[in-house]
Amino acid sequence: MASKVEKSIEVEAPLQRVYNQWTQFEQFPQFMAGVEQVRQLSNTTLHWIAKIAGVKREWDAAILEQVPDRKVAWAATSGATNAGSVYFEPLGTDRTGVRLVLEYDPEGFVEKVGDWFNIVSRQAQSDLEKFKEFIESSGSETGEWRGTVNRGAGADEPDSAQADATARTEMSGSTGATGAGTPTAMADSPGAPIGDTEVPASDPTGEGAERTT
Repeated sequence: MASKVEKSIEVEAPLQRVYNQWTQFEQFPQFMAGVEQVRQLSNTTLHWIAKIAGVKREWDAAILEQVPDRKVAWAATSGATNAGSVYFEPLGTDRTGVRLVLEYDPEGFVEKVGDWFNIVSRQAQSDLEKFKEFIESSGSETGEWRGTVNRGAGADEPDSAQADATARTEMSGSTGATGAGTPTAMADSPGAPIGDTEVPASDPTGEGAERTT
């Protein structure tokens, strides 16, 4: 049976900068404990290598939905079973709410780690706090990708082929990539609030953009 964890945090940085940094998946090992590597396979596919509670896991994940400054949702396509989303909400000019909802399959880990749920919950909160420190201590994001993805119409196609037309370019020597997530991933929770504001599950408008890494 899948387990679900939800965590949120407020970041003292503008919404766009916070969102842009989260799209740099390959930077995740800098602030996510246990994440050894995140590798960009395509605009909408990533390969994860992580170690949680001493157990090493590898998996590919597909980005299913991406709405700039609002939401990124994904699901594992191989390896460790997980899926989820991250939501962003402006709380002021230089303040942003970030909410994670994670869903994962322990895959028998509970037999080895009796308190598996609390381990994942604590790790998710710790990763958010380290992300907050990472973005607040930096002068700017290390890269960005402002494209829109909606793979509901097909297994491998971003909405309106916008992401297909994007190109990745270097920014400040970063090797980041698009996406969002944590080692255990996040479950989509459409319309769930951060603070007092409801976050839409999707945005009817889509913006094409260059992927900058």
